Amino acid sequence: MLITNANLVTWEMPNRILEGHAVSLQDNLIQDLGPTDELRAKYPDEEVLDARGQYVLPGNICAHTHFYGAFSRGMAIPGSAPDAFPAILEKLWWPLDRVLSLEDVRFSALVCLVDAIRHGTTTLFDHHASPGVISGSLDEIAQAVEIAGLRASLCYEVTDRNGSAGAKAGIEENVRFIRSLPSGAGRLSALFGLHASLTLSEKTLGDCRNACPDGTGFHIHVAEHSIDEYDSLEKYGLRIVDRLQRQGILGSKTIVAHAVHIDPHEIELLADTKTWVSHQPRSNMNNAVGLPAVEGMLRAGIRVCLGNDGFSNAMWDEWKMAYLAHKLYHLDPRRLSGSTVVEMAITNNASLAQLQFNSAPIGIIQKGAEADLIFVDYYPISPLTAGNLPWHMIFGFNESMITTTIAAGKVLMKDRELQTLDEEKIAYQARILAGQVWNRYAAEFEK
Repeated sequence: MLITNANLVTWEMPNRILEGHAVSLQDNLIQDLGPTDELRAKYPDEEVLDARGQYVLPGNICAHTHFYGAFSRGMAIPGSAPDAFPAILEKLWWPLDRVLSLEDVRFSALVCLVDAIRHGTTTLFDHHASPGVISGSLDEIAQAVEIAGLRASLCYEVTDRNGSAGAKAGIEENVRFIRSLPSGAGRLSALFGLHASLTLSEKTLGDCRNACPDGTGFHIHVAEHSIDEYDSLEKYGLRIVDRLQRQGILGSKTIVAHAVHIDPHEIELLADTKTWVSHQPRSNMNNAVGLPAVEGMLRAGIRVCLGNDGFSNAMWDEWKMAYLAHKLYHLDPRRLSGSTVVEMAITNNASLAQLQFNSAPIGIIQKGAEADLIFVDYYPISPLTAGNLPWHMIFGFNESMITTTIAAGKVLMKDRELQTLDEEKIAYQARILAGQVWNRYAAEFEK
């Protein structure tokens, strides 16, 4: 396929905007790029997809999300509102995940994948929980991902909160799914999921480390709320990151989500072990847990990425919230610049994805890179350059401008029409299932 008449945003270092260009796709990769007239002459027999002067960018990447929470949208929590994050877990998420069926798991994933395609997010790192249906749950999500045509890294969160049998089943589901994937690059990858330090005993954490196949990293929540740190200090005499380091959980393929309440030595440990950190500003604000020291982590050498924690897969919304939230939090408009947002959302997210999927370069437009692309119908009202693009994106771009989404060389949405998923049928079935989930949740909540 030959994409013509595009304004390419390459996200190289340094970034370039190439006007009036074309991109040639071969199988799942970018095989060539250059001025439209030159590539038309070079590839006269290719199927043509005319970008009509739109901006063409690499697809967005989400470093941490939860498909299983999709049915919580609009759901009322009985009783008084939770007063802090621990109450949110106990009153919302833990009763909800316990009542999910395998069909719920599949449709929760499908509605999130529809959302991702519409919002130009082509790679996602999901962290799953469904204690009532653990075995086979990752297969349900994987099948949805395969049908959608996106990329996803999957894991099951192991926890002790549902007893030793549940923890054992979670370990087995991770190991089974990891071993089921082919060794080469593909659109699916796997990590070993862990919930959080406060719900993982020393025995279970050790069992996870021992069971984890060689070469696989972990995906775990760390210090999202201060209770996680105090629990670790009280039970084990260590802060969380120190505890994870002692257990052999950290490393160059492990993702730590949130890291809001870690201290300077924990930052040093994460940097020394090359562990990834994922930042979710919308979630941090919604749960009122504070914000992590993102700029300090980056200065220390930690590769901080950007996720959404189950919010919509509109990753530019996450950009905007990161940009604004840190300014307000520190009462300083100089904090967290647009270039820092790009470092997390573009540079680091792309490096994480390339590593975890064992793939060609992702998140960049260059020869040999993965053909994950989006078309953006944006008409700048002021000069737009490679240098000021981040601020155009934060203050001007929105996801309604995305008209076409391509992943692994396949068109998943063309001119705002989904090609691989039937959004109307998925939404219809999801509404039926969500109502049933809400009823079971209410009964579970009363236990």
